[in-house]
Amino acid sequence: MYLPAGATVGLTAIIAGLAGVEFAAMAGRLGARAPTLFAGAASAAMAVAFVLNEHAATAWSHPLVLVLLAGVVATAATSLASGPPKSTTFLGAAAAGFAPLYVGVPLGALASIRVERGIGAFVLLFVVLTVSDSGQYYSGRLFGKRKLAPTVSPAKTVEGAIGGLLAAIAAGAILGPRLVPALTPVLGGAAALLLSAAGIVGDLFESLLKRSAGVKDSSALIPGHGGVLDRIDSYLLATPVYFILLRLVA
Repeated sequence: MYLPAGATVGLTAIIAGLAGVEFAAMAGRLGARAPTLFAGAASAAMAVAFVLNEHAATAWSHPLVLVLLAGVVATAATSLASGPPKSTTFLGAAAAGFAPLYVGVPLGALASIRVERGIGAFVLLFVVLTVSDSGQYYSGRLFGKRKLAPTVSPAKTVEGAIGGLLAAIAAGAILGPRLVPALTPVLGGAAALLLSAAGIVGDLFESLLKRSAGVKDSSALIPGHGGVLDRIDSYLLATPVYFILLRLVA
């Protein structure tokens, strides 16, 4: 976090590339012929393009626009080269095209927050989601009875989710104004509530993808923790919400 902003952009691109590969690999387990290397490269390019897009001068020089247009062409070309027509070709093309949007855009927004808003705004997102996760875990262990989404994530409970939301609100109200001066305690708590809720949905969505693919983890890249997607799932939906909120209030 405290390295130069360019280091954050580079690390974000690497993470986006790895997550894109994992996403395409999970789609491949369902028979979708999604080119993993293309999905990884496109996700990394999308993350970097999102950051550079903030500094573009004209509409047609926006790197994000160029990457999106190139992605359409590349997705079609790689799908065409993957073999004869099959029902899974359509699914593979959809998966390859969705990976950069699902992974690359949110991570690009995360790096852009670090570059444009500074360390304080960058850290606040991590603090809120970490406190929310801890609140969910301990509240679920102590009070959890009703399943939040039993078919997707049996371990999550309604009581745990409520505990996570309340913990996030407290963290946002206390730390929000200190890390992002434009936030008041009320705005900080409200923003944290939205971020925590988005993080819970992001976690459940990735769990849905894994269960659909019949896997426990997105990969075995991180021993004891699964894959990159398993570690960033909540950020992939919370970061776009945070990016929009910062544009509105700061």
